[in-house]
Order: sequence, then C-alpha cells, then structure tokens
Amino acid sequence: MTEQEARRMRRARFESLAHVVVEPLHRYLLRRTGVDLVEDVLSETMLVLWRRIDDVPGLGTDSMSGSRPGPDPDDVLPWCYGVARGCLANARRADGRRLRLVERLGRAQERAPADAADHGEMHAALDALAEQDREVVRLWAWEGLAPRQIAEATGMTPNAVSIRLHRAKRKLAAQLGRKDAEHAGHKSDEGRSSQ
Repeated sequence: MTEQEARRMRRARFESLAHVVVEPLHRYLLRRTGVDLVEDVLSETMLVLWRRIDDVPGLGTDSMSGSRPGPDPDDVLPWCYGVARGCLANARRADGRRLRLVERLGRAQERAPADAADHGEMHAALDALAEQDREVVRLWAWEGLAPRQIAEATGMTPNAVSIRLHRAKRKLAAQLGRKDAEHAGHKSDEGRSSQ
C-alpha cells in the first residue's frame, strides 16, 4: 500500500466515523454545556478522533471493506463519548483558569494606587522612535532581554541591536530632558553586544 493510498484509507475511515458520531456527540455536548461551548468542544473532539483514528475500537479496516456502510454506532460511540467528555473537561478547566485570571486582574486593578505615576511622557517619547527602535527598547526594558536575545527575536544581528538600542536610549533621554543620558535605564554594559 502506498503512502497516498494509506492517507486516502485513513481519511475514508475518519469520514465514515464522523458520519456516525457527529450528531450523537453534538447532542451529548448540548446536554452537558452551554451552546457557546458546544461547537468548540465538538471540533476539539473530532480533532482528537482524527489523530487517534487507529485507536477507535470497532473501527477496524474491515468496516471499510464494503460489507457495510460504516462502523456500528454501538461499537464506536462509547469510546467517542469518552473523548468528548475529556475535551469538555479540558475546556471547562481552561474557562476556569481564564475566569480566575480575570478576577485576579480585577482585584489587582482595584488595588492600584490612585496616585500611580503617569508615564504619558515616556510613552510619547517611545512613540516618537522608529518602529524597530521601539521594539528593541521594549524587548530590552520591558522583557529584560539582552541584545543577543533581542537579535534572535527580531532577526537582526546582535551588533545591529546594540547600535539601535544605544541610539534609541540617547533619543529617549534627549526627548525626556535627562541630563545623564549615559545612565538611563539598565546598567551601561547591557546595551553592548554579548555573544
């Protein structure tokens, strides 16, 4: 059997399985979760079934021999329900994590001091830089990356990153009216290439 024939056979097996299980799985999920989640979980379930098509009990290659139109639902559905159940549990855990994150962010925002520093001037100075310079500065200052790491992230050379970073820091210092431009931000040796 050639690779192309094997792929065609795999696809035919999946299509025959999908024909039998999509509607029952859809009803199964509708009874267990909200309408907004059903389609996503069903899609994830079908993806798992595609990946694990060889593991589906009752879906042997003999079901494609032409002796019958497709797999027997009694043979394949229990296992498929188990897959759908697992996908639904994963989706619920993910929703729970998102909800907890939103709650934490809400609490953190409430605790923010009313007199928090206004960084509008800094943002305006950043916006005045060229896009690549802004990205280099942000990766360096906000993400704490070294020039060689910035180079990897941006596709530039470490030397180009060091030059851009040095020039951008000077421009920012000038725009912000800093007299001591040499000591703005991180330690002075961090802007040099470290390969």
